[in-house]
Amino acid sequence: MMEGHLGGSRPGLSVVIPCYNEHDVLPETHRRVKAVCDALGRSYEIVLVNDGSGDSTWKDMQELAQTDPSLVLVNLSRNHGHQLALMAGLHVCRGERVLTLDADLQDPPELLPEMLSVMEQGADVVYGQRRSRPGDAIPKRFACAVFYRLLRWLSDAPIRLDTGDFRLISRRALDVVLQMPDRQPFVRGMVSWIGFRQQPLLYDRDARFAGETKYPLSKLIKLALDGLASSTVKPLTVASTLAAVAGGLGVLCLLYALASLLFVGTTPHGWTSLMMTVCLIGTAQLLLLSIMGGYLARLFEQNRRRPPFIIEQIVRSGARSDGSGGPQDGH
Repeated sequence: MMEGHLGGSRPGLSVVIPCYNEHDVLPETHRRVKAVCDALGRSYEIVLVNDGSGDSTWKDMQELAQTDPSLVLVNLSRNHGHQLALMAGLHVCRGERVLTLDADLQDPPELLPEMLSVMEQGADVVYGQRRSRPGDAIPKRFACAVFYRLLRWLSDAPIRLDTGDFRLISRRALDVVLQMPDRQPFVRGMVSWIGFRQQPLLYDRDARFAGETKYPLSKLIKLALDGLASSTVKPLTVASTLAAVAGGLGVLCLLYALASLLFVGTTPHGWTSLMMTVCLIGTAQLLLLSIMGGYLARLFEQNRRRPPFIIEQIVRSGARSDGSGGPQDGH
């Protein structure tokens, strides 16, 4: 059984922070988060998840835990990726209300009291909605804006625009999320799907406090593809539509060739137009196959039934617990 689901009274608040190579920013993140939690005057825990860091992040966490009994340290067996590291922390945390926060401090933890105030008015989820992103480069801002709007258009459930994983969630809403068996989770989509009352909190996103971004272009593309595949099957319909359009163009070209032969006496010349038609139809076919392959790959991963993440060690208030699996160990 996971340490995070042992018996005992629950703290009023958990703060879950996935960390990957965050040596440069971790002390400041801990200082600011702890200062905010101390000012609230309620019981709390701070769950730091080491996602297979290659620097001294895990060692830094252990040093912080020697002087801060509120820390809960989760060490994954290897790098699993941000979304799975976040899910690991959510399975371990015990709070009645849970704040998820990235370690880079682009999302200010000082907004927690305001988020709690909104939740006390009846919301189950209070999500941070970016009013502006001065800390991000213009190409990234543009790409993210396009992605969120495309995702909202395609998604089967409403996806909140310009939101990441900075949110406060109630225990009853979190328990529903933790029941989802997704092996490639897209947490913001999962939280949107469950419903309940969800309220935005507008804020301006800061620049990264220190270190380098953990989401280069390749990882952003993968996250976008995971988000689309997790939230909707409409790309299959779009692919089918494109295939139908390409097939229709092919039929038109065939009719044109037959009409030229019957009424003009010669078939139309034009190697270029022929190659364009072949490439157009071939591209549509390959696009359809690639989209279908993406969904089949997700089915394959789901049916292998491997744990989505493996916890090597949990440290809570100086006590050590060895972990051996994913979310099924926590129930």
